[in-house]
Amino acid sequence: MSKELSSRKRRKARLGTPKAITAMAHKLARILWHLFKYREAFNPEVFRKEEERMRRKKLARLHIIAAALDLKLVPAR
Repeated sequence: MSKELSSRKRRKARLGTPKAITAMAHKLARILWHLFKYREAFNPEVFRKEEERMRRKKLARLHIIAAALDLKLVPAR
């Protein structure tokens, strides 16, 4: 199964179908905006790096929220 297909299935399971469709449309819109703005050919590595940056940002925010609640996040095994 491709990574993109599994990503869509995870979104659908987590958000429900209507919100998953909106999230995927938003992701595609961000990709197209970047391509048009910088007049570049599609390079999946650029978007992979951006998604990794967003993942780290979300994780940092979760750590802050957990600390405010006197909790500690531990990695899943």
